[in-house]
Amino acid sequence: MNLDKYPVVASNSSFVYEFVSEGKNGKVAKIIVYSKTHIPNLYNLVLGDKNLKTGEIDDAVTTNNGDSRKVLATVASTLYSFTQKFPDVMIFAEGSTRSRTRLYKIGISNHLNLITPDFEVFGFTLKDEWESFNSKSDYSAFLVIRKKK
Repeated sequence: MNLDKYPVVASNSSFVYEFVSEGKNGKVAKIIVYSKTHIPNLYNLVLGDKNLKTGEIDDAVTTNNGDSRKVLATVASTLYSFTQKFPDVMIFAEGSTRSRTRLYKIGISNHLNLITPDFEVFGFTLKDEWESFNSKSDYSAFLVIRKKK
């Protein structure tokens, strides 16, 4: 994907990515974490601000830095990196709030034509079912799988 994004620094394990958001509220350290779940090959993607005192991720804070498109493009770039290293994984993501989940849906919808050549995208419906992503549907979570080439 050729979108404006922030440079990221990946951990040695490729499970943690860090970058700095720059916007109307200044510079904010961000973390993206891919964590194993109890389901084999399923990883949970979490995006949040880095607590500079503890180094931990805070996915409940609202930064409002005015750069959400660039932040989401940065997250997408890590999906490429992570699934290149681990091609058989599935990535689960949901916003920590309903409005964040909606923001993720808008980001996916706006760039679906760039995403679908490389990834299958599913949404978890309000009827508790997975379906192929449809920009007109409401979802509570998303699942992304890298296509085999």
